[in-house]
Amino acid sequence: MKKIIFVVLITAVVAVMAGTMLSCHRSTPLEKAIRQALVQQDTTQARFDSLCSIVASEPDRYKELLTDAGEPDALVLAKLIDEIGSTLRPPVRWDVARYAVKQLSLTIYFERSGSMVPYDAPGGRGQLKKAVNDLINFFPTGDKAGIKIVNDAIYPYSGSIDDFLQDRNIYASTQGVGNASYTDFQKIFNEILRVQQPGNVSVLVSDLIYSPADTRDVSLEKIFNEENSLATRIFKQYKGKSIVVHQLMGDYRGKYYPYNGKPFNYSGQRPFYLVVIADSRVIDSMAADAAFAQFMRPAGAVNSYRFNQAEQGVDCCVLPDWKDNSGRFRVDHHDPLRLTKCQGDRTTDVLCFSVAARLDGLQKDARFLADAANYHLRSMSGFTLKVTPITTDMFTGNNKSYLEGKTHLLTFAGKMQNAREEVTVSLTNDFPAWIERSSATTDVNPSAADFATTTLGLKEFLGGIASAFGSGGSYTTITVKLER
Repeated sequence: MKKIIFVVLITAVVAVMAGTMLSCHRSTPLEKAIRQALVQQDTTQARFDSLCSIVASEPDRYKELLTDAGEPDALVLAKLIDEIGSTLRPPVRWDVARYAVKQLSLTIYFERSGSMVPYDAPGGRGQLKKAVNDLINFFPTGDKAGIKIVNDAIYPYSGSIDDFLQDRNIYASTQGVGNASYTDFQKIFNEILRVQQPGNVSVLVSDLIYSPADTRDVSLEKIFNEENSLATRIFKQYKGKSIVVHQLMGDYRGKYYPYNGKPFNYSGQRPFYLVVIADSRVIDSMAADAAFAQFMRPAGAVNSYRFNQAEQGVDCCVLPDWKDNSGRFRVDHHDPLRLTKCQGDRTTDVLCFSVAARLDGLQKDARFLADAANYHLRSMSGFTLKVTPITTDMFTGNNKSYLEGKTHLLTFAGKMQNAREEVTVSLTNDFPAWIERSSATTDVNPSAADFATTTLGLKEFLGGIASAFGSGGSYTTITVKLER
């Protein structure tokens, strides 16, 4: 009798435990469908559309996956898919960013001020106009593009996209639009950010010279402080944004208006800028999607910098089987960055492992990402770091699922001195030196050696944006936990 009661009790406990486990791991229909698609490797447009249909069928349940217009948000859905894919073993990645393209729109804010007109002179090579045309042509849904003219305010462009693309003298055809004698950056940036919808990508085309109205008898130092504070105040109000600034060079032929001094004719090179503004997740998505490669990396860009990346997360995992591995370890089934049963090599006592990471979304150039000096490494046991770009010839049947979609290998080597250890690596986020080099404190002498490559007050304006977004620290941090 006691044996029967004991068996019944055990059965009941197991049933309760099973019920508890089921309740803890219960998934929504959407999550089940995503997991099934990943396991079956059915990563087609049709399967993705079926996931969107699930979201649309239950808007109350999946409201966090809807846009403001009530449509399934492909960008947020992509993040959920990545999260679920990372829990599988091996991890599965489904790049659905390209399916989100149809939801994005582009707005060009084209500065029409006195200092911008000479960039499109008939005798020049027209680099500025080509750069803007490329933005439209290389935006996958360029038919959704809109054009605005900016100076003292923001004004509509009267023509069509085709009119703009074909216009050989855009400043002549927009003559009389607004007040070209000054540019009100406060009004322009506030309006861009205020009206921007979640799926919109806005680009300001400008020389980024701060030139407010009525600056008589105002010192340059006061102007610099004003523009720095202005930029911080504007951008601090809008959370979740990223800004990518591209510097390009263009032919300048015409009248230049210095801050303090008489206007003079200048013929030569001058910098101009493309300022891309969007929600951070939109920038992340575009940076990871090959369809946006030429849009995100404009031809002719001399320098680029992305603001608002502090502590950006990246897709990464440890390679359980790799030629450079030394010693032994096991990758935790629930945490791809946790290694257990770690042992150094029997001869050298060195433990070596590699992390495959996707760093292209950080919008840094190849040299920067491949230089280990740009990474700050912390560990109690003095691990070292080697950085290697991933190429397709590294792929094998065993490691393809780990390397696919990743861009760099971060290889760590050291001797564990404790039973538990953490190896943390951060990609440093220093204010770029090119901004300092490209910034001028005076612009009255066209014969100066740096006149052709500098912009008055650039450091102060972009420094204000950096302050607003809390730039500094690191772009991203990866921590690997080790246990003996």
